[in-house]
Amino acid sequence: MGGACGILTSGMAARHLAARRWLVRGRVQGVGFRYFAQRAGAELGLTGYARNLDDGRVEVYAVGTPEKLAELAGRLHRGPRWADVRGVEEQEAAVRESGAFRVEP
Repeated sequence: MGGACGILTSGMAARHLAARRWLVRGRVQGVGFRYFAQRAGAELGLTGYARNLDDGRVEVYAVGTPEKLAELAGRLHRGPRWADVRGVEEQEAAVRESGAFRVEP
């Protein structure tokens, strides 16, 4: 029975969480954008990752409350000091468990 309660608790907690995926374009590689996203995500209590894509964009995936995800989205539109964000595409994503917000290669 303990397992069933764990599943129910996890399911109840998961209902309050959402996930988003952003594709950020512009001058966003080589300017610390992934680390900027990681710091912002960690400060907001989100989990997920930031990684460079082969086409020059940065992908950011995050899980958290809708309010915290919206705040992260605002930060991604601004980016770090040396970035030049030209566009941000936002998509709903499946909620996946992740231990911390990390930078991926």
